[in-house]
Amino acid sequence: MNRLFKTGAMLLLLLPMSSAWAEGVDWQELTEKQQQVLNKFERLWSDLPADRQEKLQRGADRWQDLTPEQKQQARTRFKKWRVLPPEQRERLRQRFEKFQELSPEERQEIRKRFQWFKNLPEERKQEIRERWQNMSPEQKQRWRQRREQFRQMTPQQRQEIRRRFQR
Repeated sequence: MNRLFKTGAMLLLLLPMSSAWAEGVDWQELTEKQQQVLNKFERLWSDLPADRQEKLQRGADRWQDLTPEQKQQARTRFKKWRVLPPEQRERLRQRFEKFQELSPEERQEIRKRFQWFKNLPEERKQEIRERWQNMSPEQKQRWRQRREQFRQMTPQQRQEIRRRFQR
């Protein structure tokens, strides 16, 4: 009984704290620069969920650290995002969530491979895309299985396979 009372008392003490955590960020708590970046949200700020307010606040901080070129790139990507069909946006969100669940090493490997692909000549990229599009569902599945096996290998095993294919 005593333990139950202590647990109840502890919960009562923590309840006000949990509501403070859930309150989010008051618009007036934002810095002037954050408010400038987030000015489109001012009227609906108090209606946004607390976690969304906090994400926007962190995003405003990151925005301020970007170079003018990086800001322009971000604007361009956002314009492209806005015209995507909802299904494609959802697929991209899901892929991003999967990416976030990967280990830092796996994310770094993906970034490295993406950079490799990005630096290929345009005709080579097109060749790779066409090869993928021309694969049957079974061939694509086998490729995915081999990729998964590759991911489960040690870095040394991966390196050995890469060396073999580069000869």
